[in-house]
Amino acid sequence: MIRASILAVVLAFSGTAAFADSPVNEGDSAKIKAALEAVGCEGGKYEQETEASGLYEVDDAKCKDGQFDFKLDKSFKILGKSAD
Repeated sequence: MIRASILAVVLAFSGTAAFADSPVNEGDSAKIKAALEAVGCEGGKYEQETEASGLYEVDDAKCKDGQFDFKLDKSFKILGKSAD
């Protein structure tokens, strides 16, 4: 029983590391900021997914109608917006 619990914890953490996000460079950050400003939003934490998709994520952006998370494609086009 203890071995199964330890194995579950190890697998959970090893899977999480494979899907970690990476920081966004200054040039991409400026493009993300411009895309957010175009829809009346600002701020948030910018990250790029490390999976093959390479999508960008913005967490906790502040907009006129609340706080939201965004997904952007490699061309900095907003793909989705979800309430935080």
